Amino acid sequence: MKYSRLIFGQFLILVGLLYSTAIQAVPVDSRPVTEATTNADCLECHGVEGFAVPRGVGEGRKRSIHVKPAVFADSVHGEERCVACHTDIEQMPHKKDVERAVDCLECHEKQGTDISKEVVANEKHYLASIHAQPNKDDPSRVNATCSDCHGTHNVFPMDAAEAQTYRLSISETCSRCHEEQLNEYTQSVHGAAVKRYGNLEAAVCSDCHTAHKIESPDEDPVKLLITQNCGSCHEEQYESYSDTYHGQVHRLGYTHTAKCYDCHDYHNILKIDDEKSTVHVNNRLETCQKCHENATAGFVTFYPHGTTHDFDRYPEIWIISKFMIALLIGVFLFFWIHGAFWFYREYKERKTGKAEVRLDENGDPAERKKHVRRFSAGWRLAHLILAIAVMALVLTGTAVLYAESFWAPTAMMLLGGPEIAAIIHRTAAVTFGLIFFGHLFVIAYNIFIKGRGKFKWFGPDSLLPRWKDFSDFWGMCKWFVGKGPRPRFDRWTYWEKFDYWAPFWGMFIIGCSGVMLWQPDFFASFLPGWVFNVATIVHAEEAFLAAVFLFSVHYFNSHFRPDKFPQDTIMFTGSMTLEEFKEERPIEYERLVKEGRLEEFLVGAPSPRMARYSEILGFFLIAVGVILLFLVLIGFIQTEF
Repeated sequence: MKYSRLIFGQFLILVGLLYSTAIQAVPVDSRPVTEATTNADCLECHGVEGFAVPRGVGEGRKRSIHVKPAVFADSVHGEERCVACHTDIEQMPHKKDVERAVDCLECHEKQGTDISKEVVANEKHYLASIHAQPNKDDPSRVNATCSDCHGTHNVFPMDAAEAQTYRLSISETCSRCHEEQLNEYTQSVHGAAVKRYGNLEAAVCSDCHTAHKIESPDEDPVKLLITQNCGSCHEEQYESYSDTYHGQVHRLGYTHTAKCYDCHDYHNILKIDDEKSTVHVNNRLETCQKCHENATAGFVTFYPHGTTHDFDRYPEIWIISKFMIALLIGVFLFFWIHGAFWFYREYKERKTGKAEVRLDENGDPAERKKHVRRFSAGWRLAHLILAIAVMALVLTGTAVLYAESFWAPTAMMLLGGPEIAAIIHRTAAVTFGLIFFGHLFVIAYNIFIKGRGKFKWFGPDSLLPRWKDFSDFWGMCKWFVGKGPRPRFDRWTYWEKFDYWAPFWGMFIIGCSGVMLWQPDFFASFLPGWVFNVATIVHAEEAFLAAVFLFSVHYFNSHFRPDKFPQDTIMFTGSMTLEEFKEERPIEYERLVKEGRLEEFLVGAPSPRMARYSEILGFFLIAVGVILLFLVLIGFIQTEF
């Protein structure tokens, strides 16, 4: 019995030695790695199925270091020598505690082929990604290495079905670390198309998160990139989304407004008619309330992807869009043609010496010192505040409207971001409104209280259109083409009346639509959601109309025509010379002389200091307006064409 146990023990030792020798297949004597070392030398051990080493002291499971020779031979590295990648291996058997690290970048940098150059570029993106950062649980390791995604000895081209990065396999590759996300993705329209139907066109992880530039989805650049990546497949929806305030802010590079996944969810994206979908009609209000806490039922009927090009689906949007386009074309054609003819006739008459010189040096010096008061200090101050408010509105509004334009992101950054720009925009709008309604109050007081019973609604002091305005316009048209003399004007010209009444239309359209967009929670409680789509269009188009009209037509009429160039400072000084008054307002001059009231309006010339400061202020405001005009036109061209 004693000898039996001894023999059995020796037998076990022998079996262990034989098993160790067979599995490891490592020669007893070490051999240095040289140029003559072949893959066959390595596969003497690593080619043995089941070849493994302990993971660490006290750990039961071993780490497999088996390489399937056939798989490796078919891989993209099949013709490479093992030791070309495993450069730290110096001998066989290997030294203990060798890192056995593989530097993919070093190998591909040496090769210099087109594929290698692409790999090097991707590697650099990877090194800056979150995958290359130390793992939170084990800082000695990074979150993911090249081999974690591409494999080790089984690296195949991306279009090969065996590749871990193949479109139908990549979700499984990512799920090794992101198992929870895979479960959600599998249930989504994207995942179902990939998993169940093998659809190669359906979105996979790398389409949204990219392959190598992977960062934390909590970072703003990643939020922006993922939204853009959605648009790479859903182009029509991305374009319509970009026309909304949400999308415009996104294109400016900010992330505080809703993005695709805020509405459609992250990985568990379902069809709209799926009752579990976050954008299903039964769930849409709850989805909106994630951002708009007080959202009401009206939000559900808003068209988040409404477009002006589809009458069948969005008739309200189509109709109002075409109306605004016709309005824009009509207004600009009329006034630009009017201005072109005006410039031509005025320039020609001044060049030929037929025009009266506004400040004739041979005139009476005493009369040149006399000025006629046209605007009081209150009206001049109101005009200045309105001018500043309008310029602030144009800059802050069009920087969002034309978010795609090259200048918009810079302008928005200088403004402090969309949230600060929104505060500036609304402050300027409220200021404009207060001046506008304050003006109406003063007018009403002067007509109904101070001058009760004396005001003539269609008299010369009234800004209401009258028949003389139409005859003056016709007379100007004949003068433009040399078929008649220039009309003789009274206190207000027809173009000044248009300038006056235009803000009433603009205030109604821009103001009402702006208030609706400012307070959607309130208005959506009793208005259908599509009204906000319409409000967005009319607010933007009317703002464009107002900005371009003011800084082109109004500037021409007041400053840029030959008789006024380079500027007219009357809205800052409040007065004009008596000579100029006689020339421009002959009917009013004759009436005041006849009534003996001219002296009531005569004032001294502005002081040199007042005149100088008025010119500086006027030049500054005109320059700002012209710059804004160019920015708006550039933004319009870049966006529309």
